[in-house]
Amino acid sequence: MSMTPPPGWYRDPSAPSAERWWDGTAWTGHRRTPGAPPLPPAGPGTAAPVPAPAAGGGPGRAKGIVLVAAGAVLVASVVTGAVALNGGDGGAARGPAVPATTAGTAPASGTTAPPSSGPSAGASGTPVVVDDLNGITLPVLDGWEEPRNVSEDDVVLTTPGTYDCPGDPGLCRHGKVFSRTVTGDDETDPRALAEADIEEAADRAYDRDALGLRPYGGIESHALVGRGQVAVAGRAGYFVRWRVTTAAGPGGYVQSLAFPSGTGSQAPVVVRFVLDAGPGGPPLADMDRITEGIRPVGDADTGGGVGSSVGPSR
Repeated sequence: MSMTPPPGWYRDPSAPSAERWWDGTAWTGHRRTPGAPPLPPAGPGTAAPVPAPAAGGGPGRAKGIVLVAAGAVLVASVVTGAVALNGGDGGAARGPAVPATTAGTAPASGTTAPPSSGPSAGASGTPVVVDDLNGITLPVLDGWEEPRNVSEDDVVLTTPGTYDCPGDPGLCRHGKVFSRTVTGDDETDPRALAEADIEEAADRAYDRDALGLRPYGGIESHALVGRGQVAVAGRAGYFVRWRVTTAAGPGGYVQSLAFPSGTGSQAPVVVRFVLDAGPGGPPLADMDRITEGIRPVGDADTGGGVGSSVGPSR
């Protein structure tokens, strides 16, 4: 059995007064002050699924996405143990101590999350998916679900089922939402980040995928259909939305939404939306509804308050 601790916030070995994010294999640059909102508890006898983020830095670094059961009760305290530095000059900081687990609960290992009992319910009764690294929750609307059998990094929501791609052979989905931390970039302005991200978001969704295939035959054109300030989890963000026309299939809509994280190092967050156009795709209004439903972890009643509401769709 692997003794590697699961991803999570642990005492920083280089600064014991702070906590640092352990991605399952190494320490990241994310830090926070102890006492930040804790993870929602798992249901009795149910392990909270914690996918290990992909190794390495850059925009593709996956984050721990935690899905927990609604109406859950407090689990037993987890003993994390002390985190120390290796002895000797030049010794590197080792990982956090492997936490003890409650009876009937196995520690997370590998890169695949164990089966989940489903998302937790927010204050309004809408299920949510929790992005603990960035300190936000996203609502799971009707017609959406937690990711299943998805090989792409940073996916937090998908539409159920798949269909045969209209271009190169493969399986496509009518809708996906991604959440990632912006790393390796000194830019922090939400508008600049959203405007810089939208082209890559469109290309990855509708032009060439990570394998170099063209599931939709490539992008023929795009049109700007919306942009502007938006309140996200009580913080000022900015979104850019494109309508993409593809060589095969009905094309779709892509949106890049950027805002500062409310936890840890407060690194910028980019949430990407990809929705197919046409009768098979989810309602375009779901982009607005998911954006409006993003909340800080542990504060499901916090809404906007800064910036403007999402602009009209067309």
